[in-house]
Amino acid sequence: MEQSSKSKIQLPNKELVGVKKSEKDLAKEDSTKLPQPTGWRMLVLPFKMKEKTKGGLHLAETTLERQQVASQTGLVLRMGPQCYKDKDRYPDGPWCKEGEWVMFARYAGSRIKIEGGEIRLLNDDEVLATVKNPEDILHEY
Repeated sequence: MEQSSKSKIQLPNKELVGVKKSEKDLAKEDSTKLPQPTGWRMLVLPFKMKEKTKGGLHLAETTLERQQVASQTGLVLRMGPQCYKDKDRYPDGPWCKEGEWVMFARYAGSRIKIEGGEIRLLNDDEVLATVKNPEDILHEY
């Protein structure tokens, strides 16, 4: 399979709950700036909670950054070519797909700093569960 070097990241056609919107929208950003996962790895954008609480308090940027680093849920942005291809390990097929929210262990994967936060590079077997809405999970740090 040949990948086009000019391909764009296609995020789900819905608002990314809790993901901080930067001046440059990630969906419009040139996808060559993000790493392309190889083998059985996947690129995950950790969940970032809202900047304002239900009670109307604005959270400090350092609090939001700490929470994102400690987050255990994220959005699958890209998957490597060998993700979930091993029929012996995954006889029922893939556990998740691009555009879905997943849960992973606190220290799972490699952390990569990007503008506006960080992304994680996880192995396909580090996904613990899928979730419909990451706001349903209590995020503590």
